[in-house]
Amino acid sequence: SARSRVIVHVDLDCFYAQVEMIRNPALRDKPLGVQQKSIVVTCNYEARKLGVKKLMSVKDAKEKCSQLILVNGEDLTPYREMSYKVTELLGEFGPLVERLGFDENFVDITEIVEKRLNQLQQSSRVCVSGHVYNNQDLNLHDTTHLRLIIGSQVAEEFREAIHTRLGLTGCAGVASNKLLSKLVSGTFKPNQQTVLLPESCHDLICSLDHIQKVPGIGYKTAKRLETLGVRNVCDLQAFPSAVLEKELGVSVAQRIQKLSYGEDDSPVTPSGPPQSFSDEDSFKKCSSEVEVKEKIEELLLNLLDRIHKDGRQPHTVRLTIRQFSSPDKWFNRESRQCPIPPHLIQKFGKESSNVIPPLVDLLMKLFRKMIDVELPFHLTLLNVCFSNLKDLPSSKKGSIGFYLKQMSPPSGSGKRGREVGEVSQGDGSASWNQNYNTTGTIKTRKLSEGKKRCIKKAGIPDFPFHLFPGEIDQEVFRELPEDIQKEIISEKT
Repeated sequence: SARSRVIVHVDLDCFYAQVEMIRNPALRDKPLGVQQKSIVVTCNYEARKLGVKKLMSVKDAKEKCSQLILVNGEDLTPYREMSYKVTELLGEFGPLVERLGFDENFVDITEIVEKRLNQLQQSSRVCVSGHVYNNQDLNLHDTTHLRLIIGSQVAEEFREAIHTRLGLTGCAGVASNKLLSKLVSGTFKPNQQTVLLPESCHDLICSLDHIQKVPGIGYKTAKRLETLGVRNVCDLQAFPSAVLEKELGVSVAQRIQKLSYGEDDSPVTPSGPPQSFSDEDSFKKCSSEVEVKEKIEELLLNLLDRIHKDGRQPHTVRLTIRQFSSPDKWFNRESRQCPIPPHLIQKFGKESSNVIPPLVDLLMKLFRKMIDVELPFHLTLLNVCFSNLKDLPSSKKGSIGFYLKQMSPPSGSGKRGREVGEVSQGDGSASWNQNYNTTGTIKTRKLSEGKKRCIKKAGIPDFPFHLFPGEIDQEVFRELPEDIQKEIISEKT
């Protein structure tokens, strides 16, 4: 049941700043800010004590704290890598771990708690770890309370493991669903945790001073609710359901009204490998094609490195832009995407310098679909995203595809054929691509007269290579086992 679930929300403290302090221990105990462009995106608690806040301008932060040390945080690689280490560590406790940004994770520990609950002896003393929201009294005869208390102990183990093995501190919230665990996790900061008992759910939800502080209610929905006179959770709870459904649609209205009561049955969904790779750059002004190309190239360098490490191939690319219109003072995001041509897909994971120019050309075509370059334009953001990621085609020796070969165009074109996988030959392995010489023509290996006679004797018909030029390596085909040869012939003819 919903009340028997136990969900932990883990939220790392000033994550970027912590990563920088791990990378450079000399920064510990000093006021530190992580800078992106002209903004301090986060800062450590030493800096916060001196008046520096997240998302404060660098100028204002320096005025508040002249001794503030700033580190450039525009390269997200170290934060991303540490983030995945945290998720992997939590995955060692159980499979249901869901990432939420770089610094947050949900963990469904219901099964872990049930096992520990069944192992409890009647005489065993159970103590809560961390805080209890509202200092509510515990009832050890209530199994819901007992589950959440055990959950607090598991959450403590999470935090200890993260600190011991990765050097990071964080907060945790323990509750019966994702919504409540996220809301309660920030009650005591930094490096503390809080458990929410069901009887305190109403108090927690109603303590939110604005409707947008409810996770799952975004900016646009909040603005629409404000036009209806709904500004806080109590307003939303009291608002007529029929009117809300008419304004927002049935599914949205029912979902957010359930959230206003602290009800959330959404499962913790294991994130698995990323479904896309994206990177973006924001700036005050970009108003020429040359600048756009340069910024796209910079984004691609980082993205292609991440894709290479991931090992999968993307099949779709998307470009997002944000335009600024000075007369109306508004920002407008727009996106276009397209499939990546197969000949480019093959280049991913190899030398990035070969794939960047054609990718830039492709993205510039998308750009021109959104922007009339003959007219003045003012961009403030560019985002490149690769998605539809697929594993590399497997080339197993037992498969027919292993023996087929993508050949080059006629040698006169000067283009080399595509590389193929390595093939075992006796005590070592060598690439069949070695059959190409520097001019792009094919080196042939003469079959011995004995082998030729064996082929004729076996009654294997000659393969009609002239009908399928460039698809089959003739010399390789002739050395294949008889059954494989027949199978290829039957498929092709």
